[in-house]
Amino acid sequence: MTFEEILPELKKGKKIIREGWPGAELYVKMVGEEQRDGEKLNPYFLINVEGEGYTMFTPTVCDILADDWKIVE
Repeated sequence: MTFEEILPELKKGKKIIREGWPGAELYVKMVGEEQRDGEKLNPYFLINVEGEGYTMFTPTVCDILADDWKIVE
């Protein structure tokens, strides 16, 4: 799937990954809008990496143009 095709699934709470990633990346997920210290926190992406936990994820141009995205859960 392309990033454009999979983005609606990500927004619904699905976990996604690129088939072309050879490493320890487990999945990307979206964290929805929430409140933090009384302020709005905008939605953001997290990536779960085996042995490291979560970190912020910003898709690269290559990620956005790739067509090897898939739903993992």
